[in-house]
Amino acid sequence: MRPAGFWRRAAAWSLDAALVALPVLGVVWNPLRRSIGALGAATDTLLEATVLRMADALQTLESPLALAQGWLRDPELLAAAHGVESALSAMLLPPLAAFVVAWLAWCVGFERTPWQATPGKRALGLRVVDAAGQPPGITSLLVRFLAGGLSWLTLNLGHLLAALPPRHAALHDRISRTRVCLADDAPARMPGWAGAWLWLLAAATLAANIWLVSAAGGVLRAALQRAPG
Repeated sequence: MRPAGFWRRAAAWSLDAALVALPVLGVVWNPLRRSIGALGAATDTLLEATVLRMADALQTLESPLALAQGWLRDPELLAAAHGVESALSAMLLPPLAAFVVAWLAWCVGFERTPWQATPGKRALGLRVVDAAGQPPGITSLLVRFLAGGLSWLTLNLGHLLAALPPRHAALHDRISRTRVCLADDAPARMPGWAGAWLWLLAAATLAANIWLVSAAGGVLRAALQRAPG
């Protein structure tokens, strides 16, 4: 059995994630759009309240400790923060729950077929096997899926274990006693298009982060302009 490398597995995972996320996003788009609007309004309220408290602080010249204690007890700030927390939960939890259910069906369903692989893994020449190199049972696949949550909760350190030779086994592979290997007819080198796909994802992630920083700056500037002079 030839163990699959980290980047090949990452490309396969991201392909599968995109294939699952797009239809899920289509299903939850309308409520998600409303939740995004509610989060924007709640964030504006929190920033405006924070800017007003900062303006008051500049006039009173209180110590930083006293200011912090006052802000932590400020009912308006607490209510605004709770509004952001509630709006953020309403925006993230329903899409995340829908994605997890769809992801479970996708991974376990496809890896239980004769392919022994999701479409993303199959496109990269990968398959999931047990410790003996045989097709894993449904219980092993369910354990593997659930253990994948631990790989995320360890801040992806569980996934990074797949970069370590010779086993290239992630945390969830080790827990479920499964392995991700190259198919017999798969080339040893990762296809060029998969590398290009990973670079595209990296560029898209960078662009999204730049946009978020720019949008946050715009919201902050608007809150400062509304603050009394």
